[in-house]
Amino acid sequence: MDALKNVLSKATNDTATPPQPSPEAVSQLKEKYASAGQEHVFTFFDSLSAAEQAVFFEQLSRFDPVYINDIADKALHPPEDDDTAADLEPLPESARASILDSSPTDINKWYESGLDLIGSNQVAVVLMAGGQGTRLGSSAPKGCFDIGLPSHKSLFQIQAERIRKVEQLAAKKAGKDKVVVPWYVMTSGPTRKPTEDFFASNNYFGLDKDNVQIFEQGVLPCISNEGKIILEAKGKLAVAPDGNGGIYQALIVSGVLDDMRKRGIQHIHAYCVDNCLVKVADPVFIGFSASLNVDIATKVVRKRDATESVGLILCKNGKPDVVEYSEIDKATAEARDPSNPDLLKFRSANIVNHYYSFSFLESIPTWAHKLPHHVARKKIPALDLESGELIKPAKPNGIKLEQFVFDCFPLLPLDKFACMEVNRADEFSPLKNAKGTGQDDPDTSKADIMNQGLRWVKAAGATVVSEGGIEVSPLISYGGEGLEYLKGKTITAPAVLELEKA
Repeated sequence: MDALKNVLSKATNDTATPPQPSPEAVSQLKEKYASAGQEHVFTFFDSLSAAEQAVFFEQLSRFDPVYINDIADKALHPPEDDDTAADLEPLPESARASILDSSPTDINKWYESGLDLIGSNQVAVVLMAGGQGTRLGSSAPKGCFDIGLPSHKSLFQIQAERIRKVEQLAAKKAGKDKVVVPWYVMTSGPTRKPTEDFFASNNYFGLDKDNVQIFEQGVLPCISNEGKIILEAKGKLAVAPDGNGGIYQALIVSGVLDDMRKRGIQHIHAYCVDNCLVKVADPVFIGFSASLNVDIATKVVRKRDATESVGLILCKNGKPDVVEYSEIDKATAEARDPSNPDLLKFRSANIVNHYYSFSFLESIPTWAHKLPHHVARKKIPALDLESGELIKPAKPNGIKLEQFVFDCFPLLPLDKFACMEVNRADEFSPLKNAKGTGQDDPDTSKADIMNQGLRWVKAAGATVVSEGGIEVSPLISYGGEGLEYLKGKTITAPAVLELEKA
């Protein structure tokens, strides 16, 4: 774990200049990099000012070049894994359930037990929010994005209000004045301060700031095609976030796990920020996962058709795993379920929406070193070591190393892993593309929330006239409940139902 800690970035918000390193310390660090064949990073060190040297020395000290060489080599030369010859099967029935097919009795049982766990302050939420809205035309963190709802709420606000509502529901059931679901928000280097500022300027969206912890995932140096660490300036390494799989090390280094331990957290819900329909701290999911006593559970949606480009949750060589669509042949993708030919055999589409037991996350130091790193070939601006000029390449000149959050799934026995299929229309609407794309863009995200609200108010007995959907504030309803007051009322769409109008 020490090696892993060495490659994780520390908080970068401090503007104070680090202390000047001693000549002996610089000499030792130079030797460390030289022995790893990475001495070129010191090419311009002597030309830097004392302050620049101190900053660069601190950055270099965060990394173990031998470890970087090792993970880069393993990523570039992974063991052969012939997925066409792999034994692929759906997860066993004992490890999966479907909201689409389960009885209302079972769903209600999971909901009530999940609400009890939330009511006993045993549930926490971890949000993966390191991405920027670049493809959306915004340089702000993606969670700050306004998808165009009548209320103009950001993704962060929508999710914060769902936490507030589920806290209220759990407190009412438990007969308590207050229940707390702590929210741990993982950012990247570029998004940390903007995220902190956004939360502060919005008063944490009504949550107690002591129950919101913003932390930062790690970074890894970018590597050239020749295996050399890339400089982006004379006194700065080119680095990139270590992928959503970096969450595991970051939970430890940031102190998040220590905070969970102090609070008595036993159940954790983790998800990605770009899903506007995510049911944050979903009692049904928590109750389902806890009832099976698993270490990891994952939500999936039913694959639309055999050609949809999604990763699949399945059993690979006897272990739970995620297999990407590009790794499955046509015959496998099109195979039908023997017990129901109307359905695909492999239909459990991964939506990066997971449950963890605290005991599993607490064991991270025992298995984190086993997780592989993956290669992303990129065009990385790099300093020319002869001229000192920054070169912006026309084609990929190096790699970024990243881990995936699901890389740990195969470490589990099947009886410690479960899968819950949920309704795509109610729980999955990712924001990936620029407005006007027509798929997974701000317009589809907005429409999915508005259409969900429309279904809820109609089910509650309201009459809706005119075209358009209904935005229902999460502070009014978490999942369609609590709308009985609408029975017999007429609502003109589009409309927004906020708390003060209830």
